Amino acid sequence: MKVKPFKTVPALIVAGVILLVCLARILDLDFFQRLEHLTYDMRVRCALRFPSPVATNLGFVFINEESIRAVADGRLGYRFGLYWPRQVYGRLVHELAAQGAKALAFDVIFGELRPDHAPVQLRENATMESDEFFAQQMLLAGNVILAVTREVIPPPLFLTNAIARGDISTDKDPDGILRRARAFRTYRSWHPLFRQVEADPEYGVDLRRARVEPRRIVLPRTQGDDIVIPLDEEGNFELADFVGDKLPPGLPAKAKPFTEERIWHMGVVLAARELGLDLDRAELDFAHGRITLPGAGDAKRIIPVDAEGCFYIDWCLPPNDPRLTQEAIHDLLRQNRQRLEGQTNLPARWQGKLAVLGSSAMGNDLTDRGATPLAPDMLLVSKHWNVANSILTGRFVRRASLPLELGLIVLLGLLAAFLTWRAHALLGATLILLAALGYAVLAVILYVQSRYWLPVALPLLGALLMTHVCLVTWRVVFEQAEKRRVKSIFSTIVSPKIVQELLQAKSLALGGARREITVLFADVRGFTALTDASQEHAAQQVRERQLTGAAAEAVFDEQARDTLQTVNLYLGLVADTIINQDGTLDKFIGDCVMAFWGAPVANPRHALQCVRAAIDAQRAVHALNLQRARENQERRRQNQSRAAAGQPPLPLLPLLCLGTGINTGLATVGLMGAESKAVVRQGNYTVFGREVNLAQRLETLSGRARIFISQTTLDHLQRDDPALAASCLALPPVTVKGIRTPVQVYEVPWLPPGAPPIPDEADEPADAPASPPA
Repeated sequence: MKVKPFKTVPALIVAGVILLVCLARILDLDFFQRLEHLTYDMRVRCALRFPSPVATNLGFVFINEESIRAVADGRLGYRFGLYWPRQVYGRLVHELAAQGAKALAFDVIFGELRPDHAPVQLRENATMESDEFFAQQMLLAGNVILAVTREVIPPPLFLTNAIARGDISTDKDPDGILRRARAFRTYRSWHPLFRQVEADPEYGVDLRRARVEPRRIVLPRTQGDDIVIPLDEEGNFELADFVGDKLPPGLPAKAKPFTEERIWHMGVVLAARELGLDLDRAELDFAHGRITLPGAGDAKRIIPVDAEGCFYIDWCLPPNDPRLTQEAIHDLLRQNRQRLEGQTNLPARWQGKLAVLGSSAMGNDLTDRGATPLAPDMLLVSKHWNVANSILTGRFVRRASLPLELGLIVLLGLLAAFLTWRAHALLGATLILLAALGYAVLAVILYVQSRYWLPVALPLLGALLMTHVCLVTWRVVFEQAEKRRVKSIFSTIVSPKIVQELLQAKSLALGGARREITVLFADVRGFTALTDASQEHAAQQVRERQLTGAAAEAVFDEQARDTLQTVNLYLGLVADTIINQDGTLDKFIGDCVMAFWGAPVANPRHALQCVRAAIDAQRAVHALNLQRARENQERRRQNQSRAAAGQPPLPLLPLLCLGTGINTGLATVGLMGAESKAVVRQGNYTVFGREVNLAQRLETLSGRARIFISQTTLDHLQRDDPALAASCLALPPVTVKGIRTPVQVYEVPWLPPGAPPIPDEADEPADAPASPPA
């Protein structure tokens, strides 16, 4: 019989889980991406407990509620509402420049000129427009970086007086958490004629929706057909397409529809200002996931980026970090006023600092707040100095590459398979949990120490735990089926104790194995004579009563039932004795019982238990015969009375005996059956071989109420029960069928001293000798 596949199915399960997890990583499924991000966020928060080296020249100038009140109540020498005129920011630029700040990055967008703002009073009769004052202060300071977005770009008056522009756009993940920053964005500056078209409401054009296609530009309109501007091979358009014949003299006939400029992240621009990095000569290598920022001499920084040019922000400097220089804007404005009044003993906290201006005030549209890995509600202006810090320190969050992630998935999947399959359920689960804990701790340590992002969700939860769960589930289902199969096979042929041992065994060789076993054959002597006598008695009744047809068949059937009931009574005694002695009841062969010890559960004392079972069986049959003999004496007395009354006599109970043969040796054990599903279900767990045949031959020679054993069985008895072995009687060697050399035979005495002898009325069997063979 074929054994259930213990290896093929689990291997397929493991391979399937690993392939599915690898596929989930390759497809970058949103669910697992969110799960991985959760583990990343936990590591970021954990890393915050272990402060890492940071740049010491970063600072935050914040606008809070007190700043708004200070500007509004006139304590600074002027009164302005919530939306301050540009002169306020100009005064800040002046003060930070006076203190020696190396750069001032605005996280505030100045989208247009505001001539309506109050002018600046310079002297008694001299004033300056607020915007012009702001631009002048930026020019004089030479350290201002202005904020831009694709939607809002400051006017040329401001841009030309600032040293750089920085992109302050926010790229949140689908779950709304800001984890990444885009190193730069490409800004498109359209030709003035295109901007005129956009400004004319008659056209209804939004240049942000323009499509650049081969040899043309398509301008979608809110109403009507799209406007299509043809381009030549060099990407130029005809100005005549816009102005017709009104082209002013001296202007070229063709021009580029737009120019593109790379605007770097505000934090990158800040760091480049400090390190002297040349952003215009940046080397982009998205294929290998890096951007190289060259500097003077050998100075350079390499930013690890993804295919979109984004990198993960190292959130090591939250807004409340004491290592970050912080000061409210109204304090700086007060110092500026004092400076202008001639005071000279003012602090210079911002000497050589890189300052970021942003709002922390609650309840106004100047403050940009949102979720980060550190907190669900945090000042997003902090992204600028954290990005700058990464570049200044050269410390970036580096995520494991895709090949490494796939390798980890395969490795942890195989580890889970090994631990689950080789260990017991509880030990395997414990080892898996320890492996998961160890991997998680390693991931945290790598991030805290070196900002290396080791993937957790798919390798750990997907490969390791899912492989373990699937294998355990399969083992539970398979082992339950195996337990049902073992019970169906052995529950009626071995004791409940052996069944439990089988269910707890690690493996069973049911398909065939070579084992040392002890085989017993016990034949009910007198069965043939009993059958013949019963048949003759039934025939006599039919003749005397002149029965025919169904009536005659009923007599024969009743006699057959009585005969079978008698034999089953004796065979049942033997079977119960075998099971009580932890033997395996192989089969009933007519009036003979076959059993063996030593399989399916190993038993080093199999010979001793077999002989003891034979002794117990003989004693049980002897006790039954004594009981039936007493019953027969009672029936004889009753028959005398019945004869006098003309009644038929009661039949006497037949007394039967056992002849037993036992042998020990190596044999083949296993489930035997035809190779078809219909037959295999009825397969018999049996034993066969030369030693089995010898045990059967010894049973044939054993005669009436005797136990014959072989030399090998005696040798085992001498080891396990010397007293029982010494009581055995050596008989002359005999020649048996199928074995060339004579076989030494021993008889095991079983009748206890002082026990009543075997009743004389026990039938002398016609199919076995009555005395020991010579």
